[in-house]
Amino acid sequence: MKFSTKAIHTGVNKDSAYNSVITPIYQTSTFRFEDIGTTKGYDYTRSGNPTRTALEECLADLEGGLLARAVATGMAAINVALHFVKTGEHIISTNDCYGGTERLLRIYSGLYGIEVTFVDMTDLEKVRQAVKPNTRLVWIETPSNPLLNVVDIRALTDIAHQNHALAAVDNTFLSPYFQRPFELGADIVIHSTTKYLNGHSDVVGGAVIVNNQELGTRLSELVNALGQSQAPFDAWLVLRGIKTLVPRMKAHEENANKLAKFLDQHPKVAKVNYPGLPTHPHHELAKKQQSGFGGMISFEVKGGIGNVNKLLKATRIFAIAESLGGIESLICHPATMTHASMNPELREKAGINERVIRLSVGIEDIDDLIGDLNQALG
Repeated sequence: MKFSTKAIHTGVNKDSAYNSVITPIYQTSTFRFEDIGTTKGYDYTRSGNPTRTALEECLADLEGGLLARAVATGMAAINVALHFVKTGEHIISTNDCYGGTERLLRIYSGLYGIEVTFVDMTDLEKVRQAVKPNTRLVWIETPSNPLLNVVDIRALTDIAHQNHALAAVDNTFLSPYFQRPFELGADIVIHSTTKYLNGHSDVVGGAVIVNNQELGTRLSELVNALGQSQAPFDAWLVLRGIKTLVPRMKAHEENANKLAKFLDQHPKVAKVNYPGLPTHPHHELAKKQQSGFGGMISFEVKGGIGNVNKLLKATRIFAIAESLGGIESLICHPATMTHASMNPELREKAGINERVIRLSVGIEDIDDLIGDLNQALG
């Protein structure tokens, strides 16, 4: 089946009693045993639930992985993935990662003695120099949040594997429709399903997907033991959202392309970060490893924080909010919102300064979106 067909049909046929074409919500905490030690496949919802299984089968199929586990939030997904690393081992992370990721890495470093090195992954030599004998995991986010830097997944996974480390890719910004990390060598793929996979800003969730049985067994053990499993109704909402992933992603990208071109020509905008622009420094790499450029844009406003505040307060369609990937357009100030928890020195070094604005471009009429930013910029 083609991708759009899989998004609608994979994993959904769970109702053998009545043959419903939409997966039912099995809103139960526990399941009755047939006999001692005998069940119909489920015993307790933390360990497994048919609704969540439907979502997990769909996620694994769309990413081209072997097994997926749906968890409560995107941060829960990151938390589970980091449990593949033990005390005394080393993680190499992109230096312009999501603020919550940097915070959790910092917490784990202090609590569990895990070493973390933040590196500009656009420079492969710096990544090679960061490798240590105890390096266990290379953490990749591409395009990055919020600067939209694109890094070479194939080259980075090769570096990881040459040094007996795992390569994990956060694929939240593009979804499996626009980027396929397993085909580029990744061992683990992470999603905040809150974002594009669900697409309607009405649930939080996460997913961890792996591509071999050994990692799959460990993943299942971790999710169950840590109690990170996603609730049935939340899993159902994500599964419902995935059914329209393809048309939504096409609409997000079409709007983002037009909006990026508009901002790139605006006299009050100093810089636009969007891999779809030919002037983006990683445009050719994005064309090579992605099948689309996505719906996220960031840009720098000319002047100081006063102009930033003026813009944020003046938009009428773009709502000032964290998160991304919903059908509605959002505007965000990373330095004080999504990346406020990030180490200030690391944040500034990565280039996430007070002038950076992040847009999650929705699927509204593009003329309305351009008009809204145009009047807000003044």
